Amino acid sequence: MKRKVLVAALCVLPLCAPAQEKTERLDSVVVSASRAGKDTPVTFTTVGKEALKAADPSASLPMALNLLPSVVTYNEGGTGLGNSAITIRGSKGSQINVTLNGITLNDAESQEVFWVNIPSLTSMISNVQVQRGLGTSASGAGAFGASINMNTALVGDSMSARFDISGGSFGTVIGSAAVSTGLMEGGFYLNVAGNLAHTDGYIRNARVDSQSLFAALGWLGKRNSLRLTYLIGNQKSGITWDGISLEQYYLDRRYNGAGMYYDDAGNVCYYDNQTDNYMQHHVQLNYTHVFGERLMWSNTLNYSRGDGYDEYYKMNRKFKNFGFPDTVSGKSDMIYRKLMDNDLWVYNTNLRYRSTMLDITAGLNLSMYRGAHWGNVLWAKEVPADFNYLLVNWYQNTGLKDDESVFVRAEYRPISWLTAYADIQFRTIGYYLYGSDDDWREYGAAPEDIMDYRRRWIFFNPRAGITAAWGPHKLYASAALGHREPGRGDIKENVKGEGAPLEPEKMLDVEAGYELSLSNLQLSANIYCMEYWDMLL
Repeated sequence: MKRKVLVAALCVLPLCAPAQEKTERLDSVVVSASRAGKDTPVTFTTVGKEALKAADPSASLPMALNLLPSVVTYNEGGTGLGNSAITIRGSKGSQINVTLNGITLNDAESQEVFWVNIPSLTSMISNVQVQRGLGTSASGAGAFGASINMNTALVGDSMSARFDISGGSFGTVIGSAAVSTGLMEGGFYLNVAGNLAHTDGYIRNARVDSQSLFAALGWLGKRNSLRLTYLIGNQKSGITWDGISLEQYYLDRRYNGAGMYYDDAGNVCYYDNQTDNYMQHHVQLNYTHVFGERLMWSNTLNYSRGDGYDEYYKMNRKFKNFGFPDTVSGKSDMIYRKLMDNDLWVYNTNLRYRSTMLDITAGLNLSMYRGAHWGNVLWAKEVPADFNYLLVNWYQNTGLKDDESVFVRAEYRPISWLTAYADIQFRTIGYYLYGSDDDWREYGAAPEDIMDYRRRWIFFNPRAGITAAWGPHKLYASAALGHREPGRGDIKENVKGEGAPLEPEKMLDVEAGYELSLSNLQLSANIYCMEYWDMLL
Protein backbone atom coordinates (compact mmCIF):
# COMPACT_ATOMS: atom_id res chain seq x y z
CA MET A 1 0.00 0.00 0.00
CA LYS A 2 1.33 3.45 -0.91
CA ARG A 3 0.31 6.89 0.16
CA LYS A 4 1.74 10.21 -0.92
CA VAL A 5 1.37 13.45 0.99
CA LEU A 6 2.44 16.83 -0.37
CA VAL A 7 1.81 19.81 1.85
CA ALA A 8 2.98 23.42 1.94
CA ALA A 9 2.75 25.07 5.34
CA LEU A 10 3.11 28.73 6.24
CA CYS A 11 3.06 29.78 9.86
CA VAL A 12 3.83 32.74 12.09
CA LEU A 13 5.21 31.66 15.46
CA PRO A 14 6.20 34.58 17.68
CA LEU A 15 6.05 32.45 20.85
CA CYS A 16 7.05 28.92 19.83
CA ALA A 17 9.98 29.53 17.52
CA PRO A 18 12.95 27.19 17.25
CA ALA A 19 15.19 27.92 20.19
CA GLN A 20 18.56 29.50 19.51
CA GLU A 21 20.40 29.24 22.81
CA LYS A 22 23.85 30.81 23.00
CA THR A 23 25.11 28.46 25.68
CA GLU A 24 24.33 24.89 26.68
CA ARG A 25 24.02 23.75 30.26
CA LEU A 26 25.78 20.55 31.25
CA ASP A 27 22.58 19.15 32.79
CA SER A 28 20.78 19.46 29.44
CA VAL A 29 23.35 17.55 27.38
CA VAL A 30 21.49 14.28 28.06
CA VAL A 31 18.71 15.18 25.60
CA SER A 32 20.84 16.78 22.90
CA ALA A 33 21.61 13.51 21.10
CA SER A 34 18.05 13.12 19.82
CA ARG A 35 17.43 16.83 19.19
CA ALA A 36 17.91 18.96 16.11
CA GLY A 37 20.22 21.98 16.33
CA LYS A 38 19.47 25.39 14.90
CA ASP A 39 21.14 24.49 11.56
CA THR A 40 19.98 20.86 11.32
CA PRO A 41 17.95 20.52 8.07
CA VAL A 42 14.81 19.02 9.61
CA THR A 43 11.45 20.61 10.37
CA PHE A 44 10.98 21.24 14.08
CA THR A 45 9.58 23.59 16.70
CA THR A 46 10.85 24.05 20.24
CA VAL A 47 8.40 25.10 22.94
CA GLY A 48 10.00 26.65 26.02
CA LYS A 49 9.06 26.66 29.69
CA GLU A 50 7.17 29.95 29.58
CA ALA A 51 4.92 28.78 26.74
CA LEU A 52 4.23 25.53 28.59
CA LYS A 53 3.38 27.43 31.78
CA ALA A 54 0.94 29.58 29.83
CA ALA A 55 -1.00 26.51 28.68
CA ASP A 56 -4.26 25.49 30.32
CA PRO A 57 -3.29 23.80 33.63
CA SER A 58 -5.89 21.09 33.03
CA ALA A 59 -4.44 20.20 29.63
CA SER A 60 -2.38 17.12 28.91
CA LEU A 61 0.78 17.65 26.89
CA PRO A 62 -0.91 16.99 23.50
CA MET A 63 -3.47 19.70 24.25
CA ALA A 64 -0.65 22.11 25.16
CA LEU A 65 0.88 21.54 21.70
CA ASN A 66 -2.35 21.84 19.71
CA LEU A 67 -1.47 25.17 18.04
CA LEU A 68 1.77 23.93 16.50
CA PRO A 69 1.87 23.44 12.70
CA SER A 70 0.50 20.11 11.41
CA VAL A 71 -0.58 19.07 14.94
CA VAL A 72 -4.13 17.85 15.62
CA THR A 73 -5.19 16.89 19.14
CA TYR A 74 -8.35 15.87 20.97
CA ASN A 75 -9.46 15.02 24.47
CA GLU A 76 -12.11 12.33 25.00
CA GLY A 77 -13.68 13.65 28.19
CA GLY A 78 -13.98 17.26 27.11
CA THR A 79 -12.23 18.96 30.05
CA GLY A 80 -8.56 18.44 29.16
CA LEU A 81 -8.03 15.70 31.74
CA GLY A 82 -8.21 12.02 30.85
CA ASN A 83 -7.46 10.33 27.56
CA SER A 84 -5.92 12.62 24.94
CA ALA A 85 -4.44 11.90 21.53
CA ILE A 86 -2.21 13.67 19.04
CA THR A 87 -1.47 13.30 15.33
CA ILE A 88 1.33 15.10 13.50
CA ARG A 89 1.04 15.39 9.72
CA GLY A 90 -1.57 12.67 9.96
CA SER A 91 0.83 10.26 11.67
CA LYS A 92 -1.03 8.51 14.50
CA GLY A 93 0.21 8.19 18.06
CA SER A 94 1.97 4.86 17.46
CA GLN A 95 4.08 6.53 14.74
CA ILE A 96 5.20 9.44 16.94
CA ASN A 97 8.32 8.81 18.99
CA VAL A 98 8.12 10.38 22.46
CA THR A 99 11.22 10.65 24.62
CA LEU A 100 11.84 11.92 28.14
CA ASN A 101 15.49 12.80 28.74
CA GLY A 102 16.38 10.75 25.67
CA ILE A 103 14.47 7.61 26.81
CA THR A 104 11.42 6.55 24.82
CA LEU A 105 8.02 6.58 26.54
CA ASN A 106 6.25 4.65 23.79
CA ASP A 107 4.94 1.26 24.87
CA ALA A 108 7.19 -1.28 23.16
CA GLU A 109 4.28 -3.48 22.02
CA SER A 110 1.45 -1.11 21.07
CA GLN A 111 3.96 1.68 20.24
CA GLU A 112 1.52 4.18 21.75
CA VAL A 113 1.98 6.78 24.49
CA PHE A 114 -1.05 6.87 26.78
CA TRP A 115 -0.92 10.47 27.98
CA VAL A 116 -3.55 9.92 30.67
CA ASN A 117 -0.97 7.77 32.48
CA ILE A 118 1.41 10.75 32.86
CA PRO A 119 -0.87 13.48 34.26
CA SER A 120 0.21 17.15 34.47
CA LEU A 121 3.44 16.48 32.59
CA THR A 122 3.66 20.07 31.34
CA SER A 123 4.46 21.31 34.84
CA MET A 124 7.45 18.94 35.14
CA ILE A 125 9.38 19.63 31.95
CA SER A 126 11.60 22.50 30.85
CA ASN A 127 10.99 22.39 27.11
CA VAL A 128 9.70 20.25 24.27
CA GLN A 129 11.03 19.86 20.74
CA VAL A 130 8.52 18.59 18.16
CA GLN A 131 10.11 17.22 14.98
CA ARG A 132 7.76 16.76 12.04
CA GLY A 133 8.65 13.98 9.64
CA LEU A 134 11.43 11.47 10.23
CA GLY A 135 13.68 14.06 11.87
CA THR A 136 16.93 12.97 13.53
CA SER A 137 17.82 9.42 14.57
CA ALA A 138 15.95 8.44 17.72
CA SER A 139 15.57 5.25 19.70
CA GLY A 140 12.22 3.63 20.35
CA ALA A 141 9.28 1.88 18.79
CA GLY A 142 7.54 5.00 17.51
CA ALA A 143 10.50 6.60 15.68
CA PHE A 144 8.73 6.97 12.33
CA GLY A 145 6.38 9.81 11.36
CA ALA A 146 7.29 12.47 13.96
CA SER A 147 8.91 12.87 17.37
CA ILE A 148 8.34 14.72 20.64
CA ASN A 149 11.50 15.16 22.71
CA MET A 150 11.06 16.36 26.30
CA ASN A 151 13.51 17.42 28.97
CA THR A 152 12.61 17.42 32.66
CA ALA A 153 12.97 20.62 34.67
CA LEU A 154 16.53 21.93 34.87
CA VAL A 155 18.09 23.09 38.10
CA GLY A 156 17.61 26.77 38.88
CA ASP A 157 20.23 29.14 40.25
CA SER A 158 18.35 29.81 43.49
CA MET A 159 15.79 28.28 45.84
CA SER A 160 12.18 28.46 44.67
CA ALA A 161 8.71 27.21 45.51
CA ARG A 162 5.38 27.30 43.71
CA PHE A 163 1.81 26.35 44.55
CA ASP A 164 -1.10 26.51 42.12
CA ILE A 165 -4.74 25.57 42.43
CA SER A 166 -7.40 25.99 39.79
CA GLY A 167 -10.97 24.99 39.22
CA GLY A 168 -13.36 24.83 36.32
CA SER A 169 -16.59 23.48 34.96
CA PHE A 170 -17.84 19.93 35.49
CA GLY A 171 -16.17 19.56 38.88
CA THR A 172 -12.66 20.13 37.58
CA VAL A 173 -10.08 20.86 40.31
CA ILE A 174 -6.31 20.82 39.85
CA GLY A 175 -3.64 21.42 42.45
CA SER A 176 0.11 21.43 41.96
CA ALA A 177 3.14 22.29 44.06
CA ALA A 178 6.85 22.41 43.33
CA VAL A 179 9.95 23.19 45.34
CA SER A 180 13.59 23.45 44.30
CA THR A 181 16.70 24.00 46.34
CA GLY A 182 18.45 25.59 43.40
CA LEU A 183 22.12 24.87 42.87
CA MET A 184 23.55 24.63 46.38
CA GLU A 185 27.12 24.91 47.57
CA GLY A 186 28.98 21.84 46.46
CA GLY A 187 26.83 21.51 43.31
CA PHE A 188 23.95 19.50 44.78
CA TYR A 189 20.29 20.20 44.00
CA LEU A 190 16.82 18.75 44.55
CA ASN A 191 13.66 19.41 42.52
CA VAL A 192 10.27 18.02 43.60
CA ALA A 193 6.88 18.60 41.98
CA GLY A 194 3.49 16.99 42.58
CA ASN A 195 0.03 17.23 41.05
CA LEU A 196 -3.51 16.18 42.01
CA ALA A 197 -6.43 16.49 39.61
CA HIS A 198 -10.11 15.59 39.48
CA THR A 199 -12.89 16.13 36.97
CA ASP A 200 -16.38 14.73 36.48
CA GLY A 201 -15.92 15.19 32.73
CA TYR A 202 -18.08 16.77 30.11
CA ILE A 203 -19.48 13.51 28.75
CA ARG A 204 -21.00 10.80 30.94
CA ASN A 205 -18.48 8.49 32.66
CA ALA A 206 -15.55 10.83 31.94
CA ARG A 207 -14.62 11.14 35.61
CA VAL A 208 -10.84 11.29 36.21
CA ASP A 209 -8.80 11.11 39.39
CA SER A 210 -5.07 11.41 38.80
CA GLN A 211 -1.88 12.00 40.74
CA SER A 212 1.72 12.49 39.66
CA LEU A 213 5.04 13.09 41.39
CA PHE A 214 8.38 14.13 39.96
CA ALA A 215 11.68 14.28 41.85
CA ALA A 216 15.23 14.93 40.67
CA LEU A 217 18.28 14.67 42.92
CA GLY A 218 21.53 15.66 41.33
CA TRP A 219 25.04 16.96 41.49
CA LEU A 220 26.48 19.40 38.94
CA GLY A 221 30.22 19.93 38.71
CA LYS A 222 32.45 21.74 36.29
CA ARG A 223 32.99 18.68 34.09
CA ASN A 224 30.59 16.12 35.56
CA SER A 225 26.87 15.82 36.10
CA LEU A 226 25.01 13.08 38.01
CA ARG A 227 21.21 13.04 38.22
CA LEU A 228 18.65 10.59 39.59
CA THR A 229 15.12 11.21 38.33
CA TYR A 230 11.89 9.59 39.50
CA LEU A 231 8.48 10.05 37.91
CA ILE A 232 5.27 8.34 38.96
CA GLY A 233 1.82 8.68 37.43
CA ASN A 234 -1.39 7.16 38.75
CA GLN A 235 -4.86 7.52 37.29
CA LYS A 236 -8.38 6.16 37.39
CA SER A 237 -10.56 7.37 34.57
CA GLY A 238 -13.90 6.43 33.07
CA ILE A 239 -13.81 4.62 29.74
CA THR A 240 -14.63 7.18 27.05
CA TRP A 241 -13.30 5.71 23.80
CA ASP A 242 -16.37 3.84 22.54
CA GLY A 243 -17.82 6.76 20.58
CA ILE A 244 -21.43 7.33 19.56
CA SER A 245 -23.44 7.54 16.34
CA LEU A 246 -24.20 10.85 14.67
CA GLU A 247 -27.89 10.36 15.50
CA GLN A 248 -27.10 9.91 19.18
CA TYR A 249 -24.84 12.96 19.09
CA TYR A 250 -27.71 15.15 17.94
CA LEU A 251 -29.92 13.74 20.70
CA ASP A 252 -27.37 14.12 23.50
CA ARG A 253 -23.83 15.22 22.73
CA ARG A 254 -22.71 14.29 26.26
CA TYR A 255 -23.87 10.68 25.95
CA ASN A 256 -21.43 7.82 26.50
CA GLY A 257 -22.74 4.26 26.28
CA ALA A 258 -19.84 2.62 28.17
CA GLY A 259 -21.20 0.34 30.91
CA MET A 260 -24.84 0.42 29.76
CA TYR A 261 -27.05 -2.58 30.57
CA TYR A 262 -30.72 -3.45 31.22
CA ASP A 263 -31.96 -4.56 34.61
CA ASP A 264 -34.57 -7.29 35.12
CA ALA A 265 -37.38 -4.77 34.60
CA GLY A 266 -35.93 -3.61 31.28
CA ASN A 267 -34.69 -0.25 32.60
CA VAL A 268 -31.51 1.26 31.22
CA CYS A 269 -28.74 1.26 33.84
CA TYR A 270 -25.02 2.10 33.84
CA TYR A 271 -22.15 0.32 35.52
CA ASP A 272 -20.30 2.98 37.49
CA ASN A 273 -16.94 1.22 37.56
CA GLN A 274 -16.43 0.99 33.78
CA THR A 275 -12.93 2.39 34.21
CA ASP A 276 -9.33 2.45 33.07
CA ASN A 277 -6.82 2.14 35.93
CA TYR A 278 -3.06 2.41 35.60
CA MET A 279 0.07 3.29 37.57
CA GLN A 280 3.56 3.64 36.17
CA HIS A 281 7.00 4.43 37.55
CA HIS A 282 10.05 5.77 35.71
CA VAL A 283 13.50 5.78 37.31
CA GLN A 284 16.43 7.30 35.42
CA LEU A 285 20.07 7.66 36.40
CA ASN A 286 22.22 9.88 34.18
CA TYR A 287 25.94 10.57 34.24
CA THR A 288 27.50 13.12 31.91
CA HIS A 289 31.20 13.93 31.59
CA VAL A 290 32.92 16.71 29.65
CA PHE A 291 36.42 15.71 28.53
CA GLY A 292 37.29 19.16 27.25
CA GLU A 293 35.79 22.03 25.37
CA ARG A 294 34.76 19.79 22.46
CA LEU A 295 34.02 16.28 23.71
CA MET A 296 31.05 15.19 25.89
CA TRP A 297 29.86 11.74 27.01
CA SER A 298 26.41 11.02 28.44
CA ASN A 299 24.96 7.78 29.86
CA THR A 300 21.44 7.00 31.07
CA LEU A 301 20.07 3.92 32.80
CA ASN A 302 16.27 3.67 32.87
CA TYR A 303 13.76 1.32 34.47
CA SER A 304 10.02 1.71 33.85
CA ARG A 305 7.29 -0.32 35.53
CA GLY A 306 3.58 -0.18 34.77
CA ASP A 307 0.52 -2.15 35.82
CA GLY A 308 -3.22 -1.67 35.59
CA TYR A 309 -6.50 -2.89 34.19
CA ASP A 310 -9.70 -1.96 32.37
CA GLU A 311 -13.00 -3.06 33.95
CA TYR A 312 -16.14 -3.66 31.89
CA TYR A 313 -19.79 -4.60 32.20
CA LYS A 314 -20.93 -6.33 29.00
CA MET A 315 -24.31 -7.84 28.11
CA ASN A 316 -25.04 -11.24 26.55
CA ARG A 317 -21.53 -12.63 26.38
CA LYS A 318 -21.04 -16.28 25.48
CA PHE A 319 -19.61 -18.40 28.30
CA LYS A 320 -17.56 -20.49 25.87
CA ASN A 321 -15.66 -17.42 24.62
CA PHE A 322 -14.48 -16.69 28.17
CA GLY A 323 -13.16 -20.16 28.95
CA PHE A 324 -15.90 -21.23 31.38
CA PRO A 325 -16.08 -24.96 32.14
CA ASP A 326 -18.20 -27.08 29.77
CA THR A 327 -20.83 -27.42 32.52
CA VAL A 328 -21.71 -23.73 31.95
CA SER A 329 -23.26 -22.81 28.61
CA GLY A 330 -25.31 -20.10 26.94
CA LYS A 331 -24.97 -16.34 27.44
CA SER A 332 -24.87 -13.96 30.37
CA ASP A 333 -24.17 -10.39 31.42
CA MET A 334 -20.62 -10.26 32.80
CA ILE A 335 -18.20 -8.02 34.64
CA TYR A 336 -14.59 -8.66 33.76
CA ARG A 337 -11.14 -7.10 33.81
CA LYS A 338 -8.38 -6.95 31.22
CA LEU A 339 -5.12 -6.69 33.13
CA MET A 340 -1.51 -6.04 32.22
CA ASP A 341 1.86 -5.30 33.71
CA ASN A 342 5.11 -4.47 31.99
CA ASP A 343 8.78 -3.79 32.64
CA LEU A 344 11.23 -1.85 30.48
CA TRP A 345 15.01 -1.67 30.97
CA VAL A 346 17.04 0.78 28.87
CA TYR A 347 20.69 1.77 28.56
CA ASN A 348 21.42 4.82 26.42
CA THR A 349 24.84 6.32 25.77
CA ASN A 350 26.09 8.97 23.37
CA LEU A 351 29.38 10.67 22.62
CA ARG A 352 29.43 14.12 21.06
CA TYR A 353 32.25 16.14 19.50
CA ARG A 354 31.80 19.81 18.64
CA SER A 355 34.09 22.24 16.85
CA THR A 356 33.72 25.33 14.71
CA MET A 357 33.45 23.34 11.48
CA LEU A 358 32.31 19.86 12.56
CA ASP A 359 29.78 18.35 14.99
CA ILE A 360 29.65 14.56 15.37
CA THR A 361 27.29 12.61 17.63
CA ALA A 362 27.35 8.82 18.02
CA GLY A 363 24.85 6.93 20.14
CA LEU A 364 23.93 3.45 21.31
CA ASN A 365 20.56 2.37 22.73
CA LEU A 366 19.81 -1.06 24.26
CA SER A 367 16.41 -2.00 25.67
CA MET A 368 14.55 -5.05 26.95
CA TYR A 369 10.78 -5.22 27.47
CA ARG A 370 8.39 -7.70 29.04
CA GLY A 371 4.63 -7.25 28.84
CA ALA A 372 2.09 -9.63 30.39
CA HIS A 373 -1.63 -9.57 29.50
CA TRP A 374 -4.42 -11.61 31.07
CA GLY A 375 -8.14 -11.49 31.79
CA ASN A 376 -10.27 -12.22 34.87
CA VAL A 377 -14.04 -12.64 35.01
CA LEU A 378 -15.38 -11.07 38.23
CA TRP A 379 -19.09 -11.85 37.93
CA ALA A 380 -21.62 -13.47 35.61
CA LYS A 381 -25.34 -13.05 36.04
CA GLU A 382 -26.35 -16.54 34.94
CA VAL A 383 -24.21 -18.63 37.28
CA PRO A 384 -24.80 -19.67 40.92
CA ALA A 385 -23.74 -17.19 43.59
CA ASP A 386 -21.11 -19.61 44.91
CA PHE A 387 -19.48 -20.22 41.49
CA ASN A 388 -15.68 -20.37 41.69
CA TYR A 389 -14.36 -17.94 39.07
CA LEU A 390 -10.87 -19.38 39.45
CA LEU A 391 -12.13 -22.19 37.19
CA VAL A 392 -12.45 -19.71 34.30
CA ASN A 393 -9.52 -19.93 31.90
CA TRP A 394 -9.99 -16.89 29.70
CA TYR A 395 -6.68 -15.68 28.24
CA GLN A 396 -3.05 -15.03 29.10
CA ASN A 397 -0.16 -14.00 26.89
CA THR A 398 3.28 -12.48 27.23
CA GLY A 399 5.32 -10.35 24.85
CA LEU A 400 9.12 -10.09 25.01
CA LYS A 401 10.98 -7.50 22.98
CA ASP A 402 14.60 -6.43 22.64
CA ASP A 403 15.63 -3.32 20.72
CA GLU A 404 19.19 -2.33 19.82
CA SER A 405 20.19 0.67 17.76
CA VAL A 406 23.32 2.63 16.94
CA PHE A 407 23.63 5.89 15.04
CA VAL A 408 26.24 8.38 13.85
CA ARG A 409 25.23 11.93 12.97
CA ALA A 410 27.48 14.68 11.59
CA GLU A 411 27.05 18.34 10.67
CA TYR A 412 29.88 19.88 8.63
CA ARG A 413 30.27 23.61 8.00
CA PRO A 414 32.84 24.21 5.21
CA ILE A 415 31.88 27.90 5.28
CA SER A 416 30.09 29.83 8.01
CA TRP A 417 26.67 29.98 6.30
CA LEU A 418 26.51 26.42 4.91
CA THR A 419 25.89 23.17 6.85
CA ALA A 420 25.93 19.67 5.36
CA TYR A 421 24.16 16.97 7.40
CA ALA A 422 24.35 13.16 7.40
CA ASP A 423 22.73 10.72 9.84
CA ILE A 424 22.93 6.91 9.69
CA GLN A 425 21.12 4.53 12.03
CA PHE A 426 21.16 0.73 12.29
CA ARG A 427 18.39 -0.84 14.36
CA THR A 428 17.56 -4.46 15.17
CA ILE A 429 14.40 -5.61 16.97
CA GLY A 430 13.41 -9.03 18.24
CA TYR A 431 9.83 -9.82 19.31
CA TYR A 432 8.32 -12.96 20.83
CA LEU A 433 4.58 -13.27 21.56
CA TYR A 434 3.28 -16.39 23.30
CA GLY A 435 -0.10 -17.40 24.73
CA SER A 436 -3.83 -17.01 24.10
CA ASP A 437 -5.76 -13.81 23.37
CA ASP A 438 -9.06 -12.37 24.64
CA ASP A 439 -11.00 -13.27 21.45
CA TRP A 440 -8.99 -16.42 20.73
CA ARG A 441 -11.98 -18.75 21.01
CA GLU A 442 -14.12 -16.53 18.78
CA TYR A 443 -11.66 -17.39 16.02
CA GLY A 444 -12.36 -21.09 16.59
CA ALA A 445 -9.20 -21.85 18.58
CA ALA A 446 -9.21 -24.85 20.90
CA PRO A 447 -8.27 -24.40 24.61
CA GLU A 448 -4.84 -25.88 23.96
CA ASP A 449 -4.10 -23.58 20.98
CA ILE A 450 -1.70 -20.68 21.50
CA MET A 451 -0.08 -17.83 19.63
CA ASP A 452 3.61 -18.49 19.09
CA TYR A 453 5.16 -15.64 17.08
CA ARG A 454 8.90 -15.01 16.77
CA ARG A 455 10.49 -12.46 14.47
CA ARG A 456 13.58 -10.27 14.15
CA TRP A 457 13.83 -7.16 11.98
CA ILE A 458 16.96 -5.31 10.88
CA PHE A 459 16.58 -1.71 9.69
CA PHE A 460 18.94 0.74 7.98
CA ASN A 461 17.71 4.33 8.30
CA PRO A 462 19.81 6.96 6.48
CA ARG A 463 19.23 10.73 6.48
CA ALA A 464 20.98 13.59 4.67
CA GLY A 465 20.44 17.28 4.08
CA ILE A 466 21.86 20.77 3.67
CA THR A 467 21.19 24.14 5.31
CA ALA A 468 22.08 27.66 4.17
CA ALA A 469 21.71 30.36 6.86
CA TRP A 470 22.61 34.03 6.42
CA GLY A 471 21.41 36.93 8.52
CA PRO A 472 17.76 36.34 9.50
CA HIS A 473 17.25 33.81 6.67
CA LYS A 474 17.51 30.03 6.63
CA LEU A 475 16.94 27.58 3.77
CA TYR A 476 17.13 23.81 4.16
CA ALA A 477 16.42 20.58 2.31
CA SER A 478 16.65 16.95 3.43
CA ALA A 479 15.75 13.36 2.58
CA ALA A 480 15.32 10.43 4.96
CA LEU A 481 14.33 6.76 4.87
CA GLY A 482 12.61 5.17 7.88
CA HIS A 483 11.18 1.80 8.95
CA ARG A 484 8.70 0.76 11.62
CA GLU A 485 8.06 -2.76 12.88
CA PRO A 486 4.47 -4.09 13.27
CA GLY A 487 2.80 -3.50 16.62
CA ARG A 488 1.29 -6.11 18.92
CA GLY A 489 -2.23 -5.55 17.56
CA ASP A 490 -1.06 -6.00 13.95
CA ILE A 491 0.74 -9.21 14.88
CA LYS A 492 -2.19 -10.68 16.82
CA GLU A 493 -4.62 -10.13 13.97
CA ASN A 494 -2.12 -11.57 11.51
CA VAL A 495 -1.61 -14.71 13.61
CA LYS A 496 -5.35 -15.20 14.07
CA GLY A 497 -6.03 -14.56 10.38
CA GLU A 498 -4.40 -16.08 7.35
CA GLY A 499 -0.88 -15.58 8.67
CA ALA A 500 0.33 -13.91 5.47
CA PRO A 501 3.82 -12.34 5.64
CA LEU A 502 3.68 -9.18 7.77
CA GLU A 503 6.09 -6.56 6.47
CA PRO A 504 7.36 -3.50 8.36
CA GLU A 505 6.23 -0.07 7.28
CA LYS A 506 8.63 2.02 5.21
CA MET A 507 8.66 5.74 4.50
CA LEU A 508 10.65 8.15 2.34
CA ASP A 509 10.48 11.72 3.65
CA VAL A 510 11.71 14.59 1.43
CA GLU A 511 11.58 18.11 2.90
CA ALA A 512 12.44 21.70 2.06
CA GLY A 513 11.84 24.81 4.10
CA TYR A 514 12.50 28.49 4.68
CA GLU A 515 12.65 30.45 7.94
CA LEU A 516 12.82 34.16 8.68
CA SER A 517 13.82 35.16 12.22
CA LEU A 518 13.39 38.81 13.19
CA SER A 519 13.39 40.36 16.65
CA ASN A 520 9.59 40.31 16.90
CA LEU A 521 8.56 37.85 14.19
CA GLN A 522 9.21 34.23 13.31
CA LEU A 523 8.05 33.15 9.86
CA SER A 524 8.48 29.66 8.40
CA ALA A 525 7.32 27.79 5.31
CA ASN A 526 7.77 24.07 4.70
CA ILE A 527 6.99 21.69 1.84
CA TYR A 528 7.33 17.94 2.16
CA CYS A 529 6.55 14.64 0.49
CA MET A 530 6.11 11.54 2.67
CA GLU A 531 5.65 8.32 0.71
CA TYR A 532 4.72 5.11 2.53
CA TRP A 533 5.05 1.43 1.66
CA ASP A 534 3.41 -1.55 3.39
CA MET A 535 1.29 0.65 5.64
CA LEU A 536 -0.42 -0.96 8.62
CA LEU A 537 -3.78 0.25 9.88
